[in-house]
Amino acid sequence: MDADAVQRIQQVLEYQFNDPHILQEAFLHSSAADDRLRSNERLEFLGDSVLSLVICEALFRRFSDYLEGDLTKIKSRLVSRKTCADIANQLKLPDYMEVGKGMERTRAMSGSVAAASLESVIAAIYLDGGMDAAASFILRVFDPIILEVDAEQHQENFKSLLQQYCQRQYNCTPFYELLDEKGPDHNKCFEIAVVVRHHRYPGAWGVTKKEAEQRAAFNALQEIGLLPQNSGSD
Repeated sequence: MDADAVQRIQQVLEYQFNDPHILQEAFLHSSAADDRLRSNERLEFLGDSVLSLVICEALFRRFSDYLEGDLTKIKSRLVSRKTCADIANQLKLPDYMEVGKGMERTRAMSGSVAAASLESVIAAIYLDGGMDAAASFILRVFDPIILEVDAEQHQENFKSLLQQYCQRQYNCTPFYELLDEKGPDHNKCFEIAVVVRHHRYPGAWGVTKKEAEQRAAFNALQEIGLLPQNSGSD
């Protein structure tokens, strides 16, 4: 791996290595290694554990009202090979992998090889800069997925998700504004919108104020980009 490639990878990772040589090992697939001990397999093993620990601690601290089963379901999705592969492909890590002849044209490049590249990179950052550096990288790339997976797991929790986001990003809480109400007292409907830092997100109707607030929070999360546009709030 030449110096230009090392520089490009560091820009993607937003991490500057003290020892850039460790990247050689992180991006050396066993199919291209003369000795498998020099490949990224050992780093992959270590990175898997570092990733699990960081994600578990993040979920434990962030979701203080979730039971073990809830935390386990979210964690399983986050540390899965598919999620790791998806993130690696978004970062284009497989482009830098040194693989054996013919490997670059296989489906494994966007699957198992991609997942392994992310875990290897995590281990490389951990060995080079310690747990704080590894955790900073992991949380940066996994944070949007944590919110998305939690929303899918707990679809009644859109208000909670939005509040967590606002507190982390802006150190403020969302304000729910009643825009309109219709119908007789015994059968009213309410339109409510979320306001965050003077920005009003699209309003939503509900048969109760609580339901309207949840739908309004969902609209805000979609506009912010924390939920995919094809998600449903019911």
